[in-house]
Amino acid sequence: MSETSQDSFQKLDLEENKPNETVVSNQDQITSEREEETDLNEESFIPEDIPTADDPTSRAKKYDFDGAGFSLEEFDSLLSKYDYNFKPGDIVNGTVFALETKGAMIDIGAKTAAFMPMQEVSINRVEALHDVLQPSEIRQFFIMSEENEDGQLSLSIRRIEYQRAWERVRQLQKEDATIYSEVFATNRGGALVRVEGLRGFIPGSHISTRKPKEELVADFLPLKFLEVDEERNRLVLSHRRALVERKMNRLEVGEVVVGAVRGIKPYGAFIDIGGVSGLLHISEISHEHIETPHSVLNVNDQMKVMIIDLDAERGRISLSTKALEPEPGDMLSDPQKVFDKAEEMAAKYKEMLLEQAEEGENPIASMEI
Repeated sequence: MSETSQDSFQKLDLEENKPNETVVSNQDQITSEREEETDLNEESFIPEDIPTADDPTSRAKKYDFDGAGFSLEEFDSLLSKYDYNFKPGDIVNGTVFALETKGAMIDIGAKTAAFMPMQEVSINRVEALHDVLQPSEIRQFFIMSEENEDGQLSLSIRRIEYQRAWERVRQLQKEDATIYSEVFATNRGGALVRVEGLRGFIPGSHISTRKPKEELVADFLPLKFLEVDEERNRLVLSHRRALVERKMNRLEVGEVVVGAVRGIKPYGAFIDIGGVSGLLHISEISHEHIETPHSVLNVNDQMKVMIIDLDAERGRISLSTKALEPEPGDMLSDPQKVFDKAEEMAAKYKEMLLEQAEEGENPIASMEI
């Protein structure tokens, strides 16, 4: 081997045994870059940079639900179980969690707390919210309207009380119950009262009292129902009917009572018999024909009359002086005689009714003498 060749082999051996500086340098560079990248990632990973659920930018991102473990259909089905579909007219349970100046905030499970205005708190007049509501109280509420632009529903307690009040009033009417209510105002037509929170009206013709109408305010009156109409919002009551019913419980057909003429009409006269009025029809004044009651009777005349019919349903008492005449026409010629012999004639009248009943006749059909 030549010297030149030998030198070449020795140089090659030295180069083979010499560490690979290029490789080492590259490895160091890669390691260094990875450490710098790690440091960079650790410094840039700030929790505050993660978008929250309320961040609108997070909603704009699209996610792959295929890898979430369930399909979009299953996800929609799951959400539908919690889909609170509130509609106007619904009655829902809610929890009072805040009382404010103009109303109350109510949690009914909707996206946003519902609001109940002050005027919807009760069917009755309310001075302060805390008089009828307490924080954390759970009760029913009526949904009045759709969600507003803020997603908030309007609620009412008054509407529920209103519906239940009409139900209660209809039941009382069905039972023909007598109720007691306070007069809170009067007007030209009659008097105003409240029944179960509803405003009721007593026509002047159905107020039986000697007091001036204006002095009835704050008085409690016994009342019967005349009209209950929720659709027309009409609640009409009668004081007279309640008094007549009470009086009727102590009266009987054929009984003679003392009364005073309170009013005269072309068809007859109204007689006050102890606080209630009975009608003495023109045909029941005398056996003789009468052109007008004014020719026989005067307002404030004291007289004895006999009860010939009691109509509790209509609150009417029918009276007669014809049945008390010893002789036909005595009411025209000698009314004092009729007054003096009233009980005697009534006893004979009762005997006649008893005889007719024993014979199987209809006493009512034979009442006209």
